[in-house]
Amino acid sequence: MGLAGGEKDLRRANSIIRGFAPRASPASGPPLKFLIDNWFLVAAALISGGMLLWPMLQRGVGGGISTVDAVMLVNREKGVLIDVSEPAEYAAGHAGGARNVPLSKLESAPGDLPKNKALPLVVLCATGARSAKAVAILKKLGYDNARALNGGLRAWREANLPVEKSA
Repeated sequence: MGLAGGEKDLRRANSIIRGFAPRASPASGPPLKFLIDNWFLVAAALISGGMLLWPMLQRGVGGGISTVDAVMLVNREKGVLIDVSEPAEYAAGHAGGARNVPLSKLESAPGDLPKNKALPLVVLCATGARSAKAVAILKKLGYDNARALNGGLRAWREANLPVEKSA
């Protein structure tokens, strides 16, 4: 029926001690168990991180610039537009005032490039894929101010900048 006084005190003391005992937190388990239990969170973190890094990886070695920055370089700092498209692509349409130096002839035809290696060069092609490779080659040749245009001629056209055609 009733508990003896000493037994009540013992139970009360045990419950108080249990209240102060350190408890295992759910995150204190092994990291692998956490990863397995929360695989969807880990997958979401990896996918979102990949999506944040993708534009940087696409830009390549050259560290591309926007069309606004390209126009400012050409107008303010006397930069030179270099189109690394093939001659047929260049003839079909190119940025106004751009020089054509095909990627395949970039190293073998340094006479087509400006003599002053300190001038800023804005390198572009049809989509921007070849221009990143061209910037790496130009940097090897000593043109440290060479930059690729993000998006290439496509971005140039979308910005409503002048496009010329050759005969």
